[in-house]
Amino acid sequence: MTAAVELTGITKRFGDVVAVDAVDLVIDDGQFFAMLGPSGCGKTTTLRMIAGLDFPTEGSLKIFGDEVGTLPPNKRPVNTVFQSYALFPHMNVLDNVAFGLRMQGVNKGDARAKAAQAIDLVRLAGMETRKPSQMSGGQQQRVALARALVNEPKVLLLDEPLGALDLKLRQEMQGELKRLQQELGVSFVFVTHDQEEALTMSDRIAVMDQGRILQVGSPEEIYEHPANRFVADFIGQTNLLEGTVEDSSTVCLANGARVQASSDRPVGTAVAVSLRPERAHIAATEAVEDRPSVEGVVDRVTYLGNARVYTVRLDWMEVEVREENRPGAALHEPGAPVSIWWDPGAVWVVGDE
Repeated sequence: MTAAVELTGITKRFGDVVAVDAVDLVIDDGQFFAMLGPSGCGKTTTLRMIAGLDFPTEGSLKIFGDEVGTLPPNKRPVNTVFQSYALFPHMNVLDNVAFGLRMQGVNKGDARAKAAQAIDLVRLAGMETRKPSQMSGGQQQRVALARALVNEPKVLLLDEPLGALDLKLRQEMQGELKRLQQELGVSFVFVTHDQEEALTMSDRIAVMDQGRILQVGSPEEIYEHPANRFVADFIGQTNLLEGTVEDSSTVCLANGARVQASSDRPVGTAVAVSLRPERAHIAATEAVEDRPSVEGVVDRVTYLGNARVYTVRLDWMEVEVREENRPGAALHEPGAPVSIWWDPGAVWVVGDE
Protein backbone atom coordinates (compact mmCIF):
# COMPACT_ATOMS: atom_id res chain seq x y z
CA MET A 1 0.00 0.00 0.00
CA THR A 2 1.33 3.45 -0.93
CA ALA A 3 1.83 5.72 2.06
CA ALA A 4 -0.29 8.87 2.25
CA VAL A 5 2.79 10.86 3.33
CA GLU A 6 6.41 9.74 3.32
CA LEU A 7 9.30 11.86 4.58
CA THR A 8 12.87 10.67 4.03
CA GLY A 9 15.76 12.59 5.57
CA ILE A 10 13.70 15.78 5.67
CA THR A 11 15.72 18.69 7.05
CA LYS A 12 14.76 22.35 7.34
CA ARG A 13 17.26 25.05 8.21
CA PHE A 14 16.57 28.71 8.88
CA GLY A 15 20.04 30.22 8.67
CA ASP A 16 22.11 28.43 11.31
CA VAL A 17 19.04 27.05 13.07
CA VAL A 18 18.06 23.44 12.28
CA ALA A 19 14.30 23.40 12.82
CA VAL A 20 13.76 19.86 11.49
CA ASP A 21 16.67 17.43 11.58
CA ALA A 22 16.78 14.47 9.15
CA VAL A 23 13.25 13.25 9.86
CA ASP A 24 12.04 9.91 8.47
CA LEU A 25 8.31 9.35 8.74
CA VAL A 26 5.60 7.25 7.09
CA ILE A 27 1.90 8.09 7.51
CA ASP A 28 -0.46 5.43 6.21
CA ASP A 29 -3.55 6.16 4.17
CA GLY A 30 -6.68 6.58 6.30
CA GLN A 31 -4.82 7.24 9.55
CA PHE A 32 -5.46 9.91 12.15
CA PHE A 33 -1.84 10.81 12.79
CA ALA A 34 -0.70 13.27 15.48
CA MET A 35 2.59 15.13 15.63
CA LEU A 36 3.12 15.93 19.29
CA GLY A 37 5.75 17.91 21.10
CA PRO A 38 6.56 21.11 23.00
CA SER A 39 6.66 24.54 21.37
CA GLY A 40 9.62 24.90 19.04
CA CYS A 41 10.15 21.16 18.53
CA GLY A 42 9.67 21.32 14.73
CA LYS A 43 6.21 19.80 14.41
CA THR A 44 4.55 22.84 12.77
CA THR A 45 7.51 23.33 10.43
CA THR A 46 7.17 19.69 9.37
CA LEU A 47 3.45 20.18 8.73
CA ARG A 48 4.13 23.35 6.73
CA MET A 49 6.57 21.42 4.53
CA ILE A 50 3.92 18.77 3.86
CA ALA A 51 1.48 21.59 3.02
CA GLY A 52 3.96 23.33 0.71
CA LEU A 53 4.08 26.49 2.83
CA ASP A 54 7.79 25.82 3.50
CA PHE A 55 10.22 23.84 1.38
CA PRO A 56 12.73 21.30 2.73
CA THR A 57 16.41 22.20 2.76
CA GLU A 58 17.21 18.52 2.21
CA GLY A 59 15.38 15.24 1.80
CA SER A 60 12.44 13.69 -0.02
CA LEU A 61 8.76 14.43 0.57
CA LYS A 62 6.18 12.22 -1.13
CA ILE A 63 2.37 12.23 -1.05
CA PHE A 64 0.84 8.99 -2.33
CA GLY A 65 4.15 8.13 -3.99
CA ASP A 66 4.61 11.41 -5.85
CA GLU A 67 7.55 13.66 -5.01
CA VAL A 68 6.07 17.05 -4.03
CA GLY A 69 8.89 18.69 -2.06
CA THR A 70 9.26 21.57 -4.52
CA LEU A 71 5.60 21.96 -5.55
CA PRO A 72 3.45 24.92 -4.39
CA PRO A 73 0.46 24.25 -2.09
CA ASN A 74 -2.12 24.38 -4.90
CA LYS A 75 -0.32 21.55 -6.73
CA ARG A 76 -0.56 19.17 -3.76
CA PRO A 77 -3.61 17.01 -2.85
CA VAL A 78 -3.75 18.49 0.66
CA ASN A 79 -5.59 21.21 2.53
CA THR A 80 -4.78 22.89 5.84
CA VAL A 81 -6.85 24.05 8.82
CA PHE A 82 -5.15 26.56 11.11
CA GLN A 83 -5.75 27.64 14.69
CA SER A 84 -6.89 31.02 13.38
CA TYR A 85 -10.00 30.26 11.37
CA ALA A 86 -9.16 32.88 8.69
CA LEU A 87 -12.80 33.16 7.60
CA PHE A 88 -13.92 36.06 5.43
CA PRO A 89 -15.95 38.27 7.82
CA HIS A 90 -18.08 39.83 5.04
CA MET A 91 -19.15 36.43 3.63
CA ASN A 92 -21.76 34.10 5.04
CA VAL A 93 -21.03 30.46 5.86
CA LEU A 94 -22.07 29.11 2.46
CA ASP A 95 -19.92 31.57 0.53
CA ASN A 96 -16.93 31.02 2.85
CA VAL A 97 -17.06 27.28 2.25
CA ALA A 98 -17.64 27.64 -1.51
CA PHE A 99 -14.86 30.19 -1.96
CA GLY A 100 -12.09 27.72 -2.81
CA LEU A 101 -14.24 25.97 -5.39
CA ARG A 102 -15.14 29.28 -7.04
CA MET A 103 -11.41 30.14 -7.24
CA GLN A 104 -10.90 26.85 -9.09
CA GLY A 105 -13.48 27.88 -11.67
CA VAL A 106 -16.35 25.69 -10.45
CA ASN A 107 -19.64 27.32 -11.45
CA LYS A 108 -21.63 29.02 -8.73
CA GLY A 109 -24.45 26.49 -8.56
CA ASP A 110 -22.17 23.44 -8.30
CA ALA A 111 -19.90 25.19 -5.80
CA ARG A 112 -22.84 26.04 -3.55
CA ALA A 113 -24.23 22.51 -3.79
CA LYS A 114 -20.90 20.98 -2.77
CA ALA A 115 -20.49 23.60 -0.03
CA ALA A 116 -23.92 22.72 1.36
CA GLN A 117 -22.87 19.05 1.54
CA ALA A 118 -19.69 19.97 3.43
CA ILE A 119 -21.65 22.18 5.82
CA ASP A 120 -24.01 19.30 6.52
CA LEU A 121 -21.01 17.01 7.12
CA VAL A 122 -19.76 19.27 9.94
CA ARG A 123 -23.30 19.54 11.36
CA LEU A 124 -23.94 23.20 10.57
CA ALA A 125 -26.97 22.73 8.30
CA GLY A 126 -29.34 25.68 8.76
CA MET A 127 -26.53 28.17 9.43
CA GLU A 128 -25.57 28.80 5.80
CA THR A 129 -26.60 32.48 5.85
CA ARG A 130 -24.85 33.42 9.09
CA LYS A 131 -21.73 35.57 9.16
CA PRO A 132 -18.69 34.43 11.19
CA SER A 133 -19.35 37.16 13.78
CA GLN A 134 -22.72 35.55 14.53
CA MET A 135 -21.13 32.19 15.42
CA SER A 136 -19.30 30.70 18.38
CA GLY A 137 -15.64 29.71 18.21
CA GLY A 138 -16.56 26.05 17.84
CA GLN A 139 -18.97 26.82 14.99
CA GLN A 140 -16.35 28.94 13.22
CA GLN A 141 -13.89 26.07 13.49
CA ARG A 142 -16.44 23.77 11.85
CA VAL A 143 -16.81 26.27 9.00
CA ALA A 144 -13.02 26.24 8.55
CA LEU A 145 -13.13 22.43 8.46
CA ALA A 146 -15.93 22.43 5.89
CA ARG A 147 -13.98 24.85 3.72
CA ALA A 148 -10.94 22.55 3.83
CA LEU A 149 -12.94 19.38 3.19
CA VAL A 150 -15.06 20.72 0.32
CA ASN A 151 -12.04 20.43 -2.00
CA GLU A 152 -11.83 16.70 -1.21
CA PRO A 153 -8.15 16.63 -0.20
CA LYS A 154 -6.38 13.28 0.01
CA VAL A 155 -4.66 14.49 3.19
CA LEU A 156 -6.07 17.03 5.66
CA LEU A 157 -3.47 18.93 7.69
CA LEU A 158 -4.52 20.48 11.00
CA ASP A 159 -2.22 22.92 12.82
CA GLU A 160 -3.40 23.12 16.46
CA PRO A 161 -6.96 23.82 15.22
CA LEU A 162 -8.54 23.53 18.68
CA GLY A 163 -6.07 25.71 20.56
CA ALA A 164 -8.34 28.77 20.67
CA LEU A 165 -11.34 26.91 22.12
CA ASP A 166 -12.26 26.54 25.77
CA LEU A 167 -11.94 23.11 27.41
CA LYS A 168 -15.52 21.94 26.93
CA LEU A 169 -15.65 22.99 23.26
CA ARG A 170 -12.22 21.51 22.66
CA GLN A 171 -13.31 18.14 24.00
CA GLU A 172 -16.47 18.29 21.91
CA MET A 173 -14.50 19.09 18.77
CA GLN A 174 -12.05 16.25 19.45
CA GLY A 175 -14.95 13.84 19.09
CA GLU A 176 -16.19 15.62 15.97
CA LEU A 177 -12.78 15.50 14.28
CA LYS A 178 -12.43 11.79 14.99
CA ARG A 179 -15.96 11.17 13.66
CA LEU A 180 -15.22 13.12 10.49
CA GLN A 181 -11.96 11.30 9.88
CA GLN A 182 -13.55 7.89 10.30
CA GLU A 183 -16.54 8.83 8.14
CA LEU A 184 -14.40 10.21 5.30
CA GLY A 185 -11.51 7.75 5.53
CA VAL A 186 -9.11 10.59 4.70
CA SER A 187 -5.68 10.82 6.33
CA PHE A 188 -5.63 13.53 9.01
CA VAL A 189 -2.25 14.88 10.14
CA PHE A 190 -2.80 16.78 13.36
CA VAL A 191 -0.21 19.00 15.09
CA THR A 192 -0.66 19.59 18.81
CA HIS A 193 1.25 20.17 22.03
CA ASP A 194 -1.68 18.75 24.04
CA GLN A 195 -0.93 15.16 25.09
CA GLU A 196 -4.56 14.35 25.92
CA GLU A 197 -5.69 15.52 22.49
CA ALA A 198 -3.16 13.29 20.78
CA LEU A 199 -3.98 10.25 22.92
CA THR A 200 -7.74 10.75 22.52
CA MET A 201 -7.96 11.07 18.74
CA SER A 202 -4.95 9.46 17.10
CA ASP A 203 -4.28 6.08 15.55
CA ARG A 204 -0.56 6.82 15.71
CA ILE A 205 1.57 9.53 17.31
CA ALA A 206 5.03 10.92 16.54
CA VAL A 207 6.66 12.56 19.56
CA MET A 208 9.11 15.29 18.56
CA ASP A 209 11.75 17.32 20.37
CA GLN A 210 14.49 19.62 19.04
CA GLY A 211 13.65 18.86 15.43
CA ARG A 212 13.84 15.08 15.78
CA ILE A 213 11.28 12.32 16.09
CA LEU A 214 11.89 10.42 19.32
CA GLN A 215 9.17 7.78 19.01
CA VAL A 216 6.34 6.77 16.69
CA GLY A 217 3.63 4.40 17.88
CA SER A 218 0.03 3.91 18.90
CA PRO A 219 -1.25 5.96 21.85
CA GLU A 220 -1.02 2.85 24.02
CA GLU A 221 2.57 2.11 22.96
CA ILE A 222 3.66 5.70 23.55
CA TYR A 223 2.03 5.86 27.00
CA GLU A 224 2.81 2.35 28.26
CA HIS A 225 6.28 1.91 26.75
CA PRO A 226 7.94 5.31 26.24
CA ALA A 227 11.21 5.10 24.32
CA ASN A 228 13.14 7.39 26.64
CA ARG A 229 12.97 9.73 29.60
CA PHE A 230 11.68 12.71 27.59
CA VAL A 231 8.75 10.78 26.11
CA ALA A 232 7.85 9.26 29.50
CA ASP A 233 7.80 12.69 31.14
CA PHE A 234 6.07 14.53 28.27
CA ILE A 235 3.22 12.06 27.70
CA GLY A 236 0.93 12.37 30.69
CA GLN A 237 2.31 12.55 34.22
CA THR A 238 4.92 10.21 35.61
CA ASN A 239 7.33 9.75 38.49
CA LEU A 240 10.91 9.12 37.36
CA LEU A 241 12.73 7.19 40.09
CA GLU A 242 16.45 7.49 39.40
CA GLY A 243 18.63 4.43 39.63
CA THR A 244 21.11 2.12 37.90
CA VAL A 245 20.72 -1.21 36.15
CA GLU A 246 21.78 -4.05 38.46
CA ASP A 247 20.87 -6.89 36.13
CA SER A 248 18.37 -7.65 33.35
CA SER A 249 15.43 -7.65 35.78
CA THR A 250 16.52 -5.30 38.59
CA VAL A 251 17.11 -1.58 39.00
CA CYS A 252 18.76 -0.25 42.15
CA LEU A 253 17.17 3.08 43.09
CA ALA A 254 19.05 6.09 44.43
CA ASN A 255 18.11 5.18 48.03
CA GLY A 256 19.33 1.60 47.64
CA ALA A 257 15.89 0.03 47.17
CA ARG A 258 15.73 -2.64 44.48
CA VAL A 259 12.92 -2.63 41.94
CA GLN A 260 11.98 -5.54 39.71
CA ALA A 261 11.90 -4.07 36.20
CA SER A 262 13.13 -5.52 32.91
CA SER A 263 15.88 -3.73 31.01
CA ASP A 264 18.22 -4.69 28.20
CA ARG A 265 20.69 -1.93 29.10
CA PRO A 266 24.22 -2.76 30.34
CA VAL A 267 24.79 -3.27 34.08
CA GLY A 268 25.64 0.04 35.76
CA THR A 269 23.75 2.20 33.24
CA ALA A 270 21.99 5.21 34.78
CA VAL A 271 18.25 4.90 34.13
CA ALA A 272 14.92 5.97 35.59
CA VAL A 273 11.98 3.81 36.57
CA SER A 274 8.78 5.41 35.27
CA LEU A 275 5.84 5.00 37.65
CA ARG A 276 2.58 6.68 36.56
CA PRO A 277 0.65 8.37 39.43
CA GLU A 278 -2.47 6.29 38.72
CA ARG A 279 -0.40 3.07 38.85
CA ALA A 280 1.00 3.88 42.28
CA HIS A 281 -0.84 3.16 45.53
CA ILE A 282 -0.55 4.80 48.91
CA ALA A 283 -1.02 3.16 52.30
CA ALA A 284 -0.04 3.50 55.94
CA THR A 285 3.53 2.23 56.24
CA GLU A 286 2.63 -0.83 58.30
CA ALA A 287 -0.02 -1.93 55.78
CA VAL A 288 2.43 -2.81 52.98
CA GLU A 289 4.01 -6.26 52.98
CA ASP A 290 5.74 -8.29 50.27
CA ARG A 291 5.23 -5.61 47.63
CA PRO A 292 7.68 -3.29 45.86
CA SER A 293 7.48 -0.01 47.76
CA VAL A 294 9.25 3.14 48.92
CA GLU A 295 8.56 5.06 52.12
CA GLY A 296 7.95 8.74 52.60
CA VAL A 297 5.82 11.45 54.21
CA VAL A 298 2.73 13.12 52.73
CA ASP A 299 3.68 16.68 51.83
CA ARG A 300 0.36 17.90 50.37
CA VAL A 301 -2.99 16.66 49.10
CA THR A 302 -4.73 18.09 46.01
CA TYR A 303 -8.48 17.48 45.76
CA LEU A 304 -9.69 17.10 42.16
CA GLY A 305 -13.27 15.98 42.78
CA ASN A 306 -13.01 12.57 41.16
CA ALA A 307 -9.58 11.91 42.67
CA ARG A 308 -6.99 13.02 45.21
CA VAL A 309 -3.37 13.56 44.24
CA TYR A 310 -0.92 12.92 47.08
CA THR A 311 2.50 14.49 46.84
CA VAL A 312 4.79 12.33 48.95
CA ARG A 313 8.27 13.43 49.99
CA LEU A 314 10.83 10.65 49.87
CA ASP A 315 14.40 10.99 51.12
CA TRP A 316 15.65 11.93 47.65
CA MET A 317 12.67 13.15 45.60
CA GLU A 318 8.91 13.76 45.51
CA VAL A 319 6.41 11.24 44.16
CA GLU A 320 2.81 11.84 43.09
CA VAL A 321 0.08 9.27 43.64
CA ARG A 322 -3.41 9.60 42.14
CA GLU A 323 -6.11 7.81 44.12
CA GLU A 324 -9.69 7.65 42.84
CA ASN A 325 -12.17 9.35 45.15
CA ARG A 326 -14.26 6.31 46.02
CA PRO A 327 -16.39 5.61 49.13
CA GLY A 328 -14.37 4.10 51.95
CA ALA A 329 -10.97 5.05 50.52
CA ALA A 330 -8.41 5.70 53.25
CA LEU A 331 -7.37 9.34 53.56
CA HIS A 332 -3.83 10.45 54.38
CA GLU A 333 -3.17 13.86 55.86
CA PRO A 334 -0.05 16.00 55.32
CA GLY A 335 2.71 14.84 57.63
CA ALA A 336 1.55 11.21 57.72
CA PRO A 337 4.21 8.53 57.11
CA VAL A 338 3.16 6.35 54.17
CA SER A 339 4.40 3.71 51.79
CA ILE A 340 4.08 3.99 48.02
CA TRP A 341 3.64 0.59 46.39
CA TRP A 342 2.82 -0.78 42.98
CA ASP A 343 1.93 -4.01 41.28
CA PRO A 344 4.51 -6.00 39.28
CA GLY A 345 4.54 -4.73 35.70
CA ALA A 346 3.38 -1.23 36.65
CA VAL A 347 6.80 0.33 36.01
CA TRP A 348 8.86 0.85 32.87
CA VAL A 349 12.60 1.53 32.62
CA VAL A 350 13.69 4.54 30.53
CA GLY A 351 17.04 6.11 29.74
CA ASP A 352 18.34 9.24 28.05
CA GLU A 353 18.76 7.62 24.63
